[in-house]
Amino acid sequence: MKWTTCLIGTALILTVSFVSSSAGEKPKILGKIERLEPSFDKLVPKDAQLEILASGFKWTEGPVWIKDGGYLLFSDIPNNAIHKWKKGEGLARDFIKPAGYTGEKPRGGEPGSNGLMLDAKGRLTLCEHGDRRVTRLDNGKKTVLADKYDGKRFNSPNDLVYHSSGALYFTDPPYGLEKNYADPARELDWCGVYRLGTDGKVTLLTKEMSRPNGVAFSPDEKTLYVANSDPKLAYWKSFAVKSDGTIGDGKIFFDATKWVGKKPGLPDGLKVDTQGNLFATGPGGVLVFAPDGTHLGTIATGVPTANCAFGEDGMTLFVAANDNICRIRLSTKGK
Repeated sequence: MKWTTCLIGTALILTVSFVSSSAGEKPKILGKIERLEPSFDKLVPKDAQLEILASGFKWTEGPVWIKDGGYLLFSDIPNNAIHKWKKGEGLARDFIKPAGYTGEKPRGGEPGSNGLMLDAKGRLTLCEHGDRRVTRLDNGKKTVLADKYDGKRFNSPNDLVYHSSGALYFTDPPYGLEKNYADPARELDWCGVYRLGTDGKVTLLTKEMSRPNGVAFSPDEKTLYVANSDPKLAYWKSFAVKSDGTIGDGKIFFDATKWVGKKPGLPDGLKVDTQGNLFATGPGGVLVFAPDGTHLGTIATGVPTANCAFGEDGMTLFVAANDNICRIRLSTKGK
């Protein structure tokens, strides 16, 4: 076991490194693979399994692969921490803590960071629930990128994606507020999808979704996909991206409302491969969709599943599944 500490901005980083499993130990497998269409086999090999890398967290979210260093970071929202996993080294708990709430008053709910993403320069960008803002770690210092729209604080930024122009798109549901919609500290009476331009301007793109959550672009960046994690309106929408970076009206891409209560989870995080297929967490696990919305199959975790991310050589999908962090080898690469 190895202990190291350092300081990034105001965040104390406590690294406790240990190998999660012994060499040669048989990996633990979560769930099963459900194949619906023949084309699914071209994306997920027939012998593929979802391997548990580490477990025992409260609610894992926002996995992101750090190519420069070859490791995975992921949020543990209730614990207000970001953990690190690296092959051969195992898990480093509380790699960044606090991760999303820096207030002195203890609080419950989901105070930590949620979505994590790297910008074009490889800097970690965070959606912070508790502090209700989007920040970036830059040379050991934390920079606030956005915390208000039209002078009012966000609800709790949730997930994010960068456009090749450098603009940042993010969602803002109420999950980081202790009382969600009914929280007295709430300043906006909608849940929006926003664009942060390279000029620092925040633009409200849409407030038509009740609980916008995961967000991703198609490979050509002409379409923006947004998940809606409302049990009564559990769907994914697609939006045409205009030349000025704004979006058109949303169209239902896939509706999973009928599965709510029958399969664990709601539409949440999503990623897109180079062919335009969506790997979207939702009722049942990670649902895989063709670009036309056809449901090809599911990496069925059997537990509520929050998010996923491509990593390693681009053909490994890391999955945040309830209290676990997992991975599965694919036959397709992430965008």
